[in-house]
Amino acid sequence: MKLGSIEAGGTKFVCGIGDDLGNVHEEITIPTKTPEETIPHVLDFFRHKAVSAIGIGSFGPVDLNRKSDTYGYITSTPKPHWSQFDLVGTIQKAISVPLAFDTDVNAAALGELEWGAAKGLDSCLYMTVGTGIGVGAITERKLVHGLMHPEMGHIYTRRHPDDDFVGNCSFHKDCLEGMAAGPALEKRWGVAGKELSDHKQAWEFEAYYLAQALVNYMLTLSPKKIILGGGVMKQTQLFPLIHDHVLEALNGYLNLSELTPENIGDYIVPPALGDQAGLCGGLALAKTVMF
Repeated sequence: MKLGSIEAGGTKFVCGIGDDLGNVHEEITIPTKTPEETIPHVLDFFRHKAVSAIGIGSFGPVDLNRKSDTYGYITSTPKPHWSQFDLVGTIQKAISVPLAFDTDVNAAALGELEWGAAKGLDSCLYMTVGTGIGVGAITERKLVHGLMHPEMGHIYTRRHPDDDFVGNCSFHKDCLEGMAAGPALEKRWGVAGKELSDHKQAWEFEAYYLAQALVNYMLTLSPKKIILGGGVMKQTQLFPLIHDHVLEALNGYLNLSELTPENIGDYIVPPALGDQAGLCGGLALAKTVMF
């Protein structure tokens, strides 16, 4: 079965064609400019592809309430030109196939549960750390929704005692995203994260904030696997630092075999699907409106 996938990001849209086994056969990357500039390229990609359904994982916040007048909209995003944009409606008008819609991180979590690092489990948490910080969660094989969708990138964490950075979130200043997303790294240290590979204090701060967030999620949702993706997490030296800070913060409170120095590296992991977690997640979303 031929399925379509859209990973709608604040920097780029990645569109793909794949199947119900999670295989991506074709993909294209489109820079995220204005909707008027970006969406026509998305629609052109899917014309004449004869897909049976399309899954869309989008940056947000988004409206996932099907009873809402603004279902399928990107809502209060700080991304210029995209606030209150009807993403689903615009695509649906041009392409008459079933559409599934969720956040980009919920989609990635679903892809990793179906075919990746959380395969065989019934719960997981996926965090992306890049231009922003987003978190998707699945419990008992169901994507977590509520009044809206989780916005776990904007929780508050304790400030590192040596960190006087004011924060970079346009809404909350020193929330997790404001302290640990890629732009916060660049603003705090004066260079892009990829140029900080040997800067020990930068990654000590980063691991400190991310680990605190993960402990909050673990104590709230108790996911069976935590997957960390996004551009910042390609600094692989972060993983052991995060593992250490998580164990230190828990201080032995959760007596689980996964949460030991020997095993935590198998519990908090990079995406098994790599950079295709989002695209595969879109395929997994598309499956939900077909079966």
